[in-house]
Amino acid sequence: MSLSGKTLFITGASRGIGREIALRAAADGANIVIAAKSAEPHPKLPGTIFSVAEEVETAGGKALALQLDVRDENAVREAMAQAAAHFGGIDILVNNAGAIRLTGVEHLEPKRFDLMYQINTRAVMVGSQAALPYLKQSASGHILNLSPPLNLAPKWFAQHGPYTVTKYGMSMLTLGMSEEFKRYGISVNSLWPQTMIATAAIEFELGSRDAFKRARTPAIMADAAHAILVSEGRSITGRLLIDEELLREQGQTEFEQYRYDPQGGSLVPDLFLD
Repeated sequence: MSLSGKTLFITGASRGIGREIALRAAADGANIVIAAKSAEPHPKLPGTIFSVAEEVETAGGKALALQLDVRDENAVREAMAQAAAHFGGIDILVNNAGAIRLTGVEHLEPKRFDLMYQINTRAVMVGSQAALPYLKQSASGHILNLSPPLNLAPKWFAQHGPYTVTKYGMSMLTLGMSEEFKRYGISVNSLWPQTMIATAAIEFELGSRDAFKRARTPAIMADAAHAILVSEGRSITGRLLIDEELLREQGQTEFEQYRYDPQGGSLVPDLFLD
């Protein structure tokens, strides 16, 4: 149950959940392609592709830092080719890059919707398409999308319908690709957190860290992703998974270690979960 020697291509890996998934795989001795836009330090958001590459090497993995805009399909194809040439193939694609704006139709700027659609839904298709020739050659090809279960309760559309549409688009692609790529032996799944996760992106969207007191760290998502990605023979595929539920399936019963603040009170459920 190890990712040793496997090559993971992770988008949006310069911080947050993507970074944590990279470090968890690095602990197994995996090869990690850190593909993100952040090549220079951001004044408000920590981490770059190069700082995470250093962390991956320190954790026991091998790293390749690639600056990448997932909206550019030509750049995505070139990055996949470069990664495959560098490490001798690609075994796993993690579509982690994301954009969020919790605004309804009335007040959302169309260009912001375009950004969310391109980075969320469209990038899953573009990235998966570009990775497919290499995943076909892997003995255990995986695609993992960071997207939620398809909860059609009206409340999840009422206040931020545009964002919901772009995230659900990712999950629908998960279901479709799991069937489409069955003949290649490639597993395709989605993963979503049970509770709010303390990341810089959430802090940036909410405007403060106050909510972190009732959140978990990205480590729980990394552990759940690891459990999916070490599975073999499409034993886990076509599922829209929740981190805690999956880890419980795997036999884990203790989750207090994932709290951002042990004294923070009751945890806040994440979006799209009743």
